[in-house]
Amino acid sequence: MNKELTIEALVKKNKDVISFVDDELARLEVPNSVRVEMVTVAEEIFLNIANYAYEDGQGDATVRMEIDEDKRTITLSFIDSGKEFDPLAKEDPDIYLPIEERPIGGLGILMVKKMMDSVSYYREDDKNHLTVTKKWA
Repeated sequence: MNKELTIEALVKKNKDVISFVDDELARLEVPNSVRVEMVTVAEEIFLNIANYAYEDGQGDATVRMEIDEDKRTITLSFIDSGKEFDPLAKEDPDIYLPIEERPIGGLGILMVKKMMDSVSYYREDDKNHLTVTKKWA
C-alpha cells in the first residue's frame, strides 16, 4: 500500500501530516507504540523542512508512505526541493556533555535515528529525500 501527501511546507500544516500518518496506521491497526513513534518522527522531520528548507519560506514537501503488511514495515519518505541538507552527515551530539556545553541542533535527528530501524538520505534532481523505516511485530 502506497499513499502520498504533498503539502505546503508550513509549520501550521504539521497537523495535516500527523493526521495523514496516524489515520492510516490506525486503520491498519498498527500497535499504538509504533504509531506514536512514526507520528513523532514525521512531525520532527516535517517541522525541520517547514522551518529550514526554504530560505524564502515558500515550498512544498511530499510525504510518501509505503506499508508492506506482509513484512510488517512502514516506510516514510520526505521529499523537498529546498536547499541541500543531509541531516545524517553531521556527527551525533554528545548527550552526556553538560547542557551549557552542548552545541545547538542535532537532537531531533538523533531521536529519529534511535526510534527507526533505518534512516537514509540522498539528493536527486535538486530534491532532498529523507527516508525512515520501522518494522512492527
